[in-house]
Amino acid sequence: MHFKYCPECGSKLTAKEIGDEGLVPFCEECNRPLFDMFSCCIIAAVVNEYEEAAILRQNYISTKYYNLVSGYMKPGETAEETAMREVQEEIGVSMESLTFAGTYWFGKKDMLMIGFIGRAKKMELALSEEVNRAEWVPVTEAIHMVHPKGSISYTLLEKYLEGQNP
Repeated sequence: MHFKYCPECGSKLTAKEIGDEGLVPFCEECNRPLFDMFSCCIIAAVVNEYEEAAILRQNYISTKYYNLVSGYMKPGETAEETAMREVQEEIGVSMESLTFAGTYWFGKKDMLMIGFIGRAKKMELALSEEVNRAEWVPVTEAIHMVHPKGSISYTLLEKYLEGQNP
């Protein structure tokens, strides 16, 4: 989000030089800079002991491709807490371990996605209302069922297959 008006007092912002940041929207009334904001989300490749990944279909995202568990961070949560919570909420799985895999900018929605690879025991998946379908699929097959090469889901599964797995 790019600020044009101060969210505190409503004044129109001006551009002010702020150190190394260059020109930044600035409220003269409140005497403070207002840096652009964006959402932070997690995305997790959950893999079980049989080398199967939990992939899900959420029709509001795509009716053609599957995706991995993802979700928005809540204020006060760490990225790791968010990943554990989202996996539990969306597919009913408690992860045994979680490894940071990288950060990814998703420009289509102006969000920073923090990627993880998680390990969990295979169990029946319990779906939230926002998940239309989910299943355990061998990682070697799952990579061809998610959005094409270059997507974040594809990249995380590719990292797992390349041996960057926990």
